[in-house]
Amino acid sequence: MASILVYAELSEGKVVSTTLELMTKARELGDVYAVALGSGAKAAAATLGKHGAKVVHVNEDAAFDDYIAEPATDALAALHEQQKPDLILFGFTPDSREVAGRLAARLGTGLISNAGDVSASGGGFVAKVPYFGGAKIASMKANGKPAIILVRPKSFEASESGGAADVKQLDVKVAPESKRAHVTERVVEASEKVKLEDARVVISGGRGMGGPQNFPLLDDLASALGGAVGASRAVVDAGWVPYSMQVGQTGKSVRPGVYIAVGISGAMQHTVGMKTSKIIIAINKDAEAPIMKMADLGVVGDALKIVPALTAAVKAKKNG
Repeated sequence: MASILVYAELSEGKVVSTTLELMTKARELGDVYAVALGSGAKAAAATLGKHGAKVVHVNEDAAFDDYIAEPATDALAALHEQQKPDLILFGFTPDSREVAGRLAARLGTGLISNAGDVSASGGGFVAKVPYFGGAKIASMKANGKPAIILVRPKSFEASESGGAADVKQLDVKVAPESKRAHVTERVVEASEKVKLEDARVVISGGRGMGGPQNFPLLDDLASALGGAVGASRAVVDAGWVPYSMQVGQTGKSVRPGVYIAVGISGAMQHTVGMKTSKIIIAINKDAEAPIMKMADLGVVGDALKIVPALTAAVKAKKNG
């Protein structure tokens, strides 16, 4: 079977959700191994084992926490020389992109970025990559080894397979020249709200909300449903809400149980970031809006009247 190595990105010592999604997909492609670097790496091995890793290579050197990208590149290059994996999977996140690009350059191989799916084909691997704002999907084959593919978050649903991984210490010397760009400060955004990427219910607003003064209506509904509020690129570009709320190709990818698009027309740039939602509900004045064609339920009408009524109905149901 093919040998699949997953770069297990950690955040504050915990495995990020995108890594677990990659682990789930990797199980379909071959024998799965993982590498975890920095504080919390050994503890993370248990979670990775439950998601299908046979072996987890770990190193908790502080350099992996304090310096950017280059120490991780050193470690992965060393591991590649030992294991010769057929495929290395990374999440399409800012930190992993930095490592993957450097590793591809170091190994003299290609890299496929922003993939939505990966499959084995003809002794290599094929990645499905959206373009033209998600309107088209390109099949890109990596014939060389290792194939290096970056996968968009929420492309797959994470699931456990049971089992435990063997934990192996990865002995690697971080070169002095790799200790250049370093982290000087970490700032955690304080919030009591549900994280957009992890929410089971997402309510996103577009230009149909009329202006930033009306977005609290979505906050009220999200609070009632225990969800999070997102937005289209148009309203982010207009300065109505911060970029951290943007859903779409150039924003965040979400995969909630329920996605409610309020006043959003449904441009491909937006739908590529939410089309894998289990249930899609659209509220729009225009019955012919593109979002209506992909919605499981479409509600035609004024969002500024429908959303408060829906919020009131949810609260009444909960209190009843």
